[in-house]
Amino acid sequence: MKRWTCLAFSMLTIAVPAVQAEEPSVSFTRDIRPILSDACFACHGPDENTREGGFRLDSKDSALGTADTGSHPIVPGDLNASELWQRITSDDPDLKMPPADSNKSLKPEDIEKIRVWIEQGAAWREHWAFMAPTRPELPSVENESWPRNEIDRFILSRLDQEKLSPAAEADKITLLRRVTFDLTGLPPTPADVDAFLTDDSPEAYERVVDRLLRSPRYGEHMARYWLDAARYGDTHGLHLDNYREMWPYRD
Repeated sequence: MKRWTCLAFSMLTIAVPAVQAEEPSVSFTRDIRPILSDACFACHGPDENTREGGFRLDSKDSALGTADTGSHPIVPGDLNASELWQRITSDDPDLKMPPADSNKSLKPEDIEKIRVWIEQGAAWREHWAFMAPTRPELPSVENESWPRNEIDRFILSRLDQEKLSPAAEADKITLLRRVTFDLTGLPPTPADVDAFLTDDSPEAYERVVDRLLRSPRYGEHMARYWLDAARYGDTHGLHLDNYREMWPYRD
């Protein structure tokens, strides 16, 4: 029994270093872009007036392409051919990046992340906030008469995939209550109800939505979500319950 225990322990100790030796995957959005943004974008970013070297590191096409000087800023999988790597690891003060007069520097762990990222192929996945919006292809649906707009087609397509049918259309009062609560957090007034019920035009619902989006109540309702996320409160709520100084951000 002891012999098998020792054998199992020996195999475990041999296997553990092998697992630890595997380099973790580096994410461009999480790990690399913040480094480039802080240390490189001032001279190699979107501002043409301050850009140097004829290339940008905030653009995938430029960073993975060819600079005006003929060099290649980043060559996926090839550190020696990557100008970025040569510059950030250089001992020559004339070549070292970021330059000394920029008051910027890369930590050893930042350089290591860039090394791993380039060697792993320099996968460049843009954050959705930096991607230009594109118009997707409209999905096909079984009931072509049900959709009233493009969004309806996406909803109905998913319902078709799940073998479900759309719910029956709600009456006008229910529709008004739903959209008013959704956009303002408040119920519709009696005057709002009367105006909507007497409006028989096909654009009646669209007019209600436009009116609610223009309402200050809509802005206040949406801002409440951000105030909740920021733990906003007029007072501390404990002990002496004294007032806090956060109200300028609310107003």
